[in-house]
Amino acid sequence: MRIVLASTSPRRRDILALLGLPFEVRHPDFLETTREDLTPEAEALELALGKARSVASGVADALVVGGDTLIAVGDEKIGKPRDTHDAESILHRLSGRTHRILTGVALIDSATGRESTRLERVDVRMRSATGAEIAGYVSAGESMDKAGAYSIQGRGHRLIASLRGDYLAAVGLPLRPIAEYLQDAGVEIPEDVERLYRDKSLWTWDRVPIAADEPLNSTAAAPSRP
Repeated sequence: MRIVLASTSPRRRDILALLGLPFEVRHPDFLETTREDLTPEAEALELALGKARSVASGVADALVVGGDTLIAVGDEKIGKPRDTHDAESILHRLSGRTHRILTGVALIDSATGRESTRLERVDVRMRSATGAEIAGYVSAGESMDKAGAYSIQGRGHRLIASLRGDYLAAVGLPLRPIAEYLQDAGVEIPEDVERLYRDKSLWTWDRVPIAADEPLNSTAAAPSRP
């Protein structure tokens, strides 16, 4: 099965490559806009599906993978910072609190039009960082293209007190639902995905404190449509 990633995110590309399968990368011709009428969870799925559809319409006989990640505190959606001042402001708001990282995944079989979506929720509790720690982190230049103004796979992991859920979903693309979809479609996956999740050897995975009830990760599958 031909696989196409509807994203130019280096993080999503690196995660999908862990399956050991060849895939193409296409830039989604899709305008991301925030909608006040949608919950953060619904918006993450809507954006992932929009990206996947924009690519699926131009490729034949392929599985198109789209993804989108949002950060939310309550009903407030937190995006990428406008500048360094905004980055510091966001991190002060997150400091000492728990927020949700919501990653929507959309899978479209362009040959049949079948769509499948999945939402992964990761709960992240941040340390109560000092103003000096936040300013120092922002000055390192890691904040500007990241929702929530921090990178969990970079130095930003030091700001985290604990994580509950799928680390890869927090980075940008959960691997399990994609692997399950491909296996159900009869695709043999060269790499052992479960071993990857056990080893936790990627990026800062083994350095992020994982909450004891990690298996309670909230995942929701939305209905597929033919």
